[in-house]
Amino acid sequence: MDRGNALTFSRRALLAGAGAAAAALALPARAAGGPAPLRLLLDWYINPNHGPILVAEKIGAFARRGLSVEIVEPADPNDPPKLVAAGQGDIALSYQPQLTMQVDQGLPLARIGVLIDTPINMLLALKDNGIAAIADLKGRKIGYSVGGFEDALLKTMLATAGLALGDVELVNVNFALSQSLLAGTADAVIGAYRNYELNILAIEGKSAMPFFVEEYGVPLYDELIFVARRDVAADPRLALFLDAVQEGVAFTINKPAEAWGHFVADRPQLADELNLRAWADTMNRFAHATAAADTTRYTAFSAYLHAQGLIGTARPGGDYLVRPGG
Repeated sequence: MDRGNALTFSRRALLAGAGAAAAALALPARAAGGPAPLRLLLDWYINPNHGPILVAEKIGAFARRGLSVEIVEPADPNDPPKLVAAGQGDIALSYQPQLTMQVDQGLPLARIGVLIDTPINMLLALKDNGIAAIADLKGRKIGYSVGGFEDALLKTMLATAGLALGDVELVNVNFALSQSLLAGTADAVIGAYRNYELNILAIEGKSAMPFFVEEYGVPLYDELIFVARRDVAADPRLALFLDAVQEGVAFTINKPAEAWGHFVADRPQLADELNLRAWADTMNRFAHATAAADTTRYTAFSAYLHAQGLIGTARPGGDYLVRPGG
């Protein structure tokens, strides 16, 4: 894992930050008429990837902009974009590949901002399995959780070593990625996260061999994005929301220990070894410009998914992006 620029933390500093959360910033008075409600549907259960959102809430960034944000964890991680498309939420936290395929399916969604603007997905193996290069995967069992996009990633990565999907055995591990490696039911897994599975294996005393997707033929893409219905892009609340999250990102990067304290203040069950490590490793992944967009990147990734047979039409990047408030 490329963690050269990741911040390092001492356990003492992080736990001290948790104590500091007890003295969280007081929220300013509500705007006249009360705050404007906004419903945010997360992509997964709350974890350090969501840090700046929770921090923005705690430091009053939403309230200062006259917003009242309801943060909802999904019962099914596949549902949030669909619910937003159906008008049952204002914003969904999602993924660029997912958005690209959903636009192709006709969902009226668009990206309004970004939280993590680099891939954190990877192919992961244990060094004990004798896998040091992509070529070493020939004849091995590869665990996956979601077909389609993960198959495309693996196919692209294998091709850099002259291999095809038929040269490996695919095993559905149903999101038990690190567990399947530890149990020996898979020799490698696709879809692992750099800030999670690597740390799970390290905690178990195992040395991992990561292969980062963008180094093996996969175009760069945004990992976590904010999506909304394209027809409500002019809603001023969306731009205010992104501005508040940007404040949360800056606070998290500048004061990671204090931000950690805000993050776990209402969720002490998250203050464990894995989340401590993941928090540190996620710091250099947060987008510094939450509302920024790279149209060229979206054009290139659409062309990639089309070449992989995952979408019917390759579209220009502008078909996936809207400028909130504009």
